[in-house]
Amino acid sequence: MLFGSAAWKCASRDEFIGWDTGARASNVNLLTNNTRFLILPWVEVPHLASYVLSRIARRIRSDWEGRYNHPVWMLETFVERDRFAGTCYRAANWTWVGATRGRSRNDAHLTMSVPVKDVYVYPLSSKFREELRA
Repeated sequence: MLFGSAAWKCASRDEFIGWDTGARASNVNLLTNNTRFLILPWVEVPHLASYVLSRIARRIRSDWEGRYNHPVWMLETFVERDRFAGTCYRAANWTWVGATRGRSRNDAHLTMSVPVKDVYVYPLSSKFREELRA
């Protein structure tokens, strides 16, 4: 399991939050992206993936504040839809907010084609929108 910087822009996530360009620029650091999640194929424990996701959701705020000295209000992840169903995220109550457009942050000239990914988010507080729009 690895978390890192949130995507700079993601239309479906940004619409879900309801923030404008200025709020996003100021507050994107208050999100974190689940960039890697691997359970090896030979590990067969029922509901392990959703259990791990729920445990992380319970403690990542305090870990993040301890390490980076600022809160994190929401988690995000991108699931390659042609390869994975996102079942563990849905089982752990993450919200599907849409899909990417099949572009990359490295595609300045609109020539690259990358797999379309489903976008899932997990707010860590009921006031996440208020905090992220500030």
